[in-house]
Amino acid sequence: MSCCVILHGCGGSVIWGGSGRDGISHFCICCTWCWGPPELWPLVCGWSQCLRPEPSCLFQFDCESSGYISSGQFWTLLRKHGPELDPHKLDVLLALAHSNAEGKICYQDVLNLIGNRRSDSFRRAILQGNRRMCKKTLLEESSLDLTQRLIRHVAYETLPREIDRKWFYDNYTGCPPPWFMITVTILEVAIFVYYGLLLNRFVLQVTHSQYLKKNPLVYHPQLRAQAWRYLSYIFMHAGIEHLGVNVALQLLVGVPLEMVHGALRVGFVYVAGVLAGSLAVSVADMTAPVVGSSGGVYAIVSAHLANIVMNWSGMHCHFKLLRMFFALICMSLEFGRAVWLRFYPSSYSPCPHPSFVAHLGGVVVGITLGVVILRNFEQRLRDRAIWWIFLSSFFLFVIFAIFWNVFAFSMAGLRLPPPP
Repeated sequence: MSCCVILHGCGGSVIWGGSGRDGISHFCICCTWCWGPPELWPLVCGWSQCLRPEPSCLFQFDCESSGYISSGQFWTLLRKHGPELDPHKLDVLLALAHSNAEGKICYQDVLNLIGNRRSDSFRRAILQGNRRMCKKTLLEESSLDLTQRLIRHVAYETLPREIDRKWFYDNYTGCPPPWFMITVTILEVAIFVYYGLLLNRFVLQVTHSQYLKKNPLVYHPQLRAQAWRYLSYIFMHAGIEHLGVNVALQLLVGVPLEMVHGALRVGFVYVAGVLAGSLAVSVADMTAPVVGSSGGVYAIVSAHLANIVMNWSGMHCHFKLLRMFFALICMSLEFGRAVWLRFYPSSYSPCPHPSFVAHLGGVVVGITLGVVILRNFEQRLRDRAIWWIFLSSFFLFVIFAIFWNVFAFSMAGLRLPPPP
């Protein structure tokens, strides 16, 4: 059974509707709120006008109201309306047509692609159709202004597939900007400068005897009941050498990743790395405090490096091998500094210097949750079984660590250093 519904007053109209064999209603809504920029309307409307419930058209294109039309009819629509579309969006639609092996195209797949929805149809179009497409790459495009060149550079730095890069390049507007990484970095620098002036020390600031004194941000095992310290410790650093490495990696890696994947996803990986870092210290190095944003930084950098390795042939960033070694050397030196400092005679005995275990917690989050997020650009994570496996593992670890912090310290009879 099919019906035609006309709605006005929303910037467009519902011009076709029907119920398919699967019992799912299919509707075409030509509306600026739904289907994005106006240059895509002709294709949507071109199809949906053919799907009006008039016998001659309906029986010709979708006589069973199944929500599918033949690949031939889809190619006809692309040839007719292709010149009116943005070339990068046309590439995505061509990839969808190439990906089909059954001779028919699902109407909802087209709407998902046009509506920038994170769906499996987007992934299928990229993985299957793009293999047979020989289109001009973004690198071959000329007459780009400085902003367009920057967006193109970010696309090649972070995304392994050409059609992903084109999709990002065509849809990125800069609104909202990568505010999360920039805000965190500004706060870290401001707080470090404040304590540097207060203690009159910037290099190896953590060795000052008053570093932990009445500090409301540092994680300390005696103050573990103050839950905010499991996150707030990122705003304190061991010294300018510690802060410098973390800030550089946050800006050089975190900001481009946030531009591509959004503040919500990158922020989640960062915060998960921070939380995993402090909880890992409370389990594995129970008497030590924690400072620095290395848990979050190592999470996003590890995820990015792992994504590069797993998509080595598709990543076209310049000097990728050299830059990867440089990043690993910086991370290794920073980790080595943290290990040395942990076992260096403490300036506030009996409390040891801050632990290095938070770095390892961040790496584990990066190569699990982080990789899944970076490998699923513009796709729904809830449709990925591996996402739920890693997410469940993370929350199980958090629950375990909470119980550990409540019961293990007293059961082990561990002597903790006095609170600062």
